[in-house]
Amino acid sequence: MNEFKITDKMHSWQKTYPAWVSVASVIVLLVIWELICRSGVVSSLFLPSPTDILSALWLMLTGGEISTSLAASMYRIALGFVLGSVIGLAVGLFTGTSALIDRIGSPIVNALYPIPKIALLPLFILWLGIGELSKVTIIALGVFFPVAMNTYSGVKNVDPLLIKVAVSFNATRWMTLKKVVLPAALPMIFAGLRLAAGTSLLLLVAAEMIAAQEGIGALILHYGDLMITDRLMAGVIVLSLLGLVFNLLLQWAENRAIPWNK
Repeated sequence: MNEFKITDKMHSWQKTYPAWVSVASVIVLLVIWELICRSGVVSSLFLPSPTDILSALWLMLTGGEISTSLAASMYRIALGFVLGSVIGLAVGLFTGTSALIDRIGSPIVNALYPIPKIALLPLFILWLGIGELSKVTIIALGVFFPVAMNTYSGVKNVDPLLIKVAVSFNATRWMTLKKVVLPAALPMIFAGLRLAAGTSLLLLVAAEMIAAQEGIGALILHYGDLMITDRLMAGVIVLSLLGLVFNLLLQWAENRAIPWNK
């Protein structure tokens, strides 16, 4: 009897539902949102309806407003993300494989990590100016820490038996790092990249709201100041879609880089 109860509980934990359930839940939520707005319970100034937001988004797309802002934001986030990821990956690998570098670098990384990165933006503007360099730098800094720390954890958690096998076959240090350590650490590295993607969007919007004339963050702040809520929400939807695209791209890259981890 107890075995049957345990089996039923396991099935309930492992049970899956088709994708249409997720789609249906989103549609129901949007319909309820639309009905609440149309009933007049909530003013459109505070909460525009989904149809009003989509209409504003279409006007902004056809008017070229979204494309101009998105191009400026994509340049900053792409450059900052690549720069921060490359440096974070290198630091994580070196600190994870060298005891000396670990002793020197880990206390510095752990001490700087808790600092809210956006709090450093005024300092970067003072050092680097109000142009693109300060924005790219703050995004790169925000990306660096999750990538470096996850890479470090991934390297440290590699099975020592795998390294012993590589050494027994006379593999060089570089070959062991390339063929054993890096592939084993890839799941943790991609977890860090996903965390960094969300952080980069957060820092992008904050930086553009503080010191930018163009970009999605500046666009949202502009319509917030004018109290044009439907266009403000349209900008938020663009950010949401941008985050979704980043996540899908990273998931695709992870599936290609780690086919055995599916």
